[in-house]
Amino acid sequence: MTTAVTIPRSGGNGERSAVAAAGRSVTKAYGAGETRVVALDTVDVDIARGKFTAIMGPSGSGKSTLMHCLAGLDTVTSGRIWVGDSEITGMKDKKLTQLRRDKIGFIFQSFNLLPTLNAAENITLPMDIAGRKVDREWFDRVVETVGLAGRLKHRPTQLSGGQQQRVAVARALAARPEIIFGDEPTGNLDSRAGAEVLGFLRRSVDDLGQTIVMVTHDPVAASYADRVLYLADGRIVDEMANPTADSVLERMKSFDGRGRTS
Repeated sequence: MTTAVTIPRSGGNGERSAVAAAGRSVTKAYGAGETRVVALDTVDVDIARGKFTAIMGPSGSGKSTLMHCLAGLDTVTSGRIWVGDSEITGMKDKKLTQLRRDKIGFIFQSFNLLPTLNAAENITLPMDIAGRKVDREWFDRVVETVGLAGRLKHRPTQLSGGQQQRVAVARALAARPEIIFGDEPTGNLDSRAGAEVLGFLRRSVDDLGQTIVMVTHDPVAASYADRVLYLADGRIVDEMANPTADSVLERMKSFDGRGRTS
């Protein structure tokens, strides 16, 4: 017998749900028969709105797969996923593309900036493509939050790696998405630049009310989050509130006696 699960929805007075994204009994499998590999095994998860959530686990634990499924970048084998009030499982490609464009922001290891455009043009590019008017007040607030006010006319080649990633962060924030997903967003940065970008992500949650989900293998990066979800063998096996780098590292050591986290 299957138990029905009710996902919180916006109230009649326009109040938004406390859940920005959710998954129920999410399973993702590859192959069939003896070659079948289960990447996600009946995962239930809620992503709190206005919070910073980190997803961690050893290599092959399913953390990136979970993020990709929650973000609508990959399909599930079974189960259900919502982004805001919209169920994305089974959604038609055109509608899903529109939802990703309007409600989801992405930050990846590679900055994915167009070299012919300056920083300001790279930030507004997704809205320009969608034919949406840029909210200048919000744009200015985002630029101030990520510390790019003096760099908007610079092209990517004139920016450091950390500054390029700040442009990518601003691009994700500028469209005011429901939720931002980051896949190892500081993976290509040195420790100083990484700390800067993580600080800006933290401020975007605290100052702008953004919701962020970040996959990382780095305990220091995870310590910027409000909550850490730990995956192993395709399942969420633990979670931690108010993490520190030391507490995250100790928890990750339990996955591998040699202390490796990736």
